Amino acid sequence: MTSQSLRRFAWRLVAVAATLFGVALLVFVMLRAIPGDQITASLGTEAAALTPAQQAALREYYGIDQPLVTQFFSWLRELVTGNLGWSVRSRTSVASLTAAALPVTLELALLSIIVALLIGIPVGMLAAAAPNTWRDGLGQLVALLGLSVPAFLLASFLLTYAASGLGFNPNGQPYAVPWASVSSLGLNLQQMLLPAFTLGFGIAAPIARTTRTAVLSVRDEDFVRTARAKGVGERRLRRRHVLRNALLPVTTMTGLQLGYLLGGAVVVEQIFSLPGIGRQVLLGIQQKDYAVVQSTVLVIALAFVLVNIVTDLAYRVVDPRVRAS
Repeated sequence: MTSQSLRRFAWRLVAVAATLFGVALLVFVMLRAIPGDQITASLGTEAAALTPAQQAALREYYGIDQPLVTQFFSWLRELVTGNLGWSVRSRTSVASLTAAALPVTLELALLSIIVALLIGIPVGMLAAAAPNTWRDGLGQLVALLGLSVPAFLLASFLLTYAASGLGFNPNGQPYAVPWASVSSLGLNLQQMLLPAFTLGFGIAAPIARTTRTAVLSVRDEDFVRTARAKGVGERRLRRRHVLRNALLPVTTMTGLQLGYLLGGAVVVEQIFSLPGIGRQVLLGIQQKDYAVVQSTVLVIALAFVLVNIVTDLAYRVVDPRVRAS
């Protein structure tokens, strides 16, 4: 590894640390800016009947009796040692909650990306093959629908129609762990079908638009005209030369969307009753479970950073010019 590569790697580590610290500080401040605390969240209106001594005891129990600066750095100190905190509502560690919820969101995100690629790339190629024609208009219409239809509306429609019209409602059963058994894997895939399509359809829109723009840009390059002059067939030309060289912006868009899915699938997880990490954050906010929200959001931020790093590595596989830089 050259000195330039080492410096680049060191700066990347500094940027990652600064990003995570900024996310930690932001979520800590925003969570405490919301009216109420863990006492009022757990007791509701009955909290007004507590005596000062009872309130002081509960504040000490929940760890909110210290100054905010002390609470923040105490939480960071525990994070450095690998302790994500303790959920006072679930009576279990945040690490165990996250270990159970994160695989659900990762599976949903990966399946959604697969659906998005299977829809977005062909639609983008279809639109770019004949610009300013009915095929281009059809591709643009599909992309516009994906951008316009809210995920919660599509999810509600699919769930209602599948359950009442087709009698298909696997999400009405408890979540099936895919590695438990073969039958559990089958039920799990059924439970992931509608949520993955809901998210994938929305993500397919920017992927299709990116694919169309990239293909239109690449197909006028000199190497494409040279290959066509040598007699390369149009199908092979589009697949081996045009699409392959148009994948770099598509890879960028896919990486960004995958990072977004890790924290942005909360609405779909809630509608389809998937015990993912987004739903975990939502319940933590509703219950004022500070440790759950703070640590889980930081895990999401770390996952997003790792996805960006993997995307950068994918650049080097897709585009040899990036490897040479």
